[in-house]
Amino acid sequence: MAAALALFIKLLPLYVTVALGWVAGRYLEVSGKHIAGMMLYIVTPSVVFSGVMAAPLSAEVILLPFLVMGFCTLIALLHMVFARKLLSDGSEVVIPLTVGTGNTGYFGIPVALLLFGEQGLAIYIVCMLGTTLFENSVGFYLAARGKYSVRDALVRVAKLPSVYAFVLAVLLNLSQVGIPDPFVPLFDNLRGAYSILGMMIIGMSILSFRGLAGNPVFTGLAFFGKFVSWPVLALGFWWLDANVLGIYDQAVHQAIFLISITPIAANTVVIATLLDASPQQAAGTTLLSTLFALGFIPVMVSLVL
Repeated sequence: MAAALALFIKLLPLYVTVALGWVAGRYLEVSGKHIAGMMLYIVTPSVVFSGVMAAPLSAEVILLPFLVMGFCTLIALLHMVFARKLLSDGSEVVIPLTVGTGNTGYFGIPVALLLFGEQGLAIYIVCMLGTTLFENSVGFYLAARGKYSVRDALVRVAKLPSVYAFVLAVLLNLSQVGIPDPFVPLFDNLRGAYSILGMMIIGMSILSFRGLAGNPVFTGLAFFGKFVSWPVLALGFWWLDANVLGIYDQAVHQAIFLISITPIAANTVVIATLLDASPQQAAGTTLLSTLFALGFIPVMVSLVL
């Protein structure tokens, strides 16, 4: 538990940043919406690009986003079955998106840097892209069934600048082309901005939260999927690959495990609001999961990593 306490203390600055975001939104009337647009189209692609450029690429590593996306989809579809049986207030359509992905970027990247260092962070970012692909394709489609088509989901993925940043970085990396030295500090600063602004956006979003907003069954199912099913799947793959398949090394196993224990993604609230699919319920549960992760992540990391 000493290791868990030490990590807990190291994570506290992230939560102070969330609190600063709340202050900025509550008293300075700063809009998280405009910052989110800048993050999506400028900062996030830059972080993905620099992370992939620093990663030791191979065919197995390039396939990692699709492996993680497959895990997200499996978790989402399994819990969608239970959600349809246990919920009937319209919030069941949000469960696949809620449990399938996680706050792997704004929350996960600073934690990955803290735990794994620069080299491990590069592998983590490659894995993280899989959750982004899921969120904007399968996750969005499952939440929007009846409102949007498969084609609409594919169009959303085609518009993701992070996908093109990933492809470009893979091509340059395999061609032995690196980031020019004068631009290295720029990408380092953009990564810092990604963590700070991303956590502050969570704080700004708390302004519109109204607690649990109703159904404890939704919250219980979301928590079970995010904090039980996902880690069990990640640990199961870790054991299978380490003892039978032998495809990936420990850095990949650790990265996928960290993805599995991150709290519910802040973008879940954005999509739920866009689709008018129980946004208050999604917002309250997302906030609760973020608070829960303050203690959950240090304990899990100390037990497993």
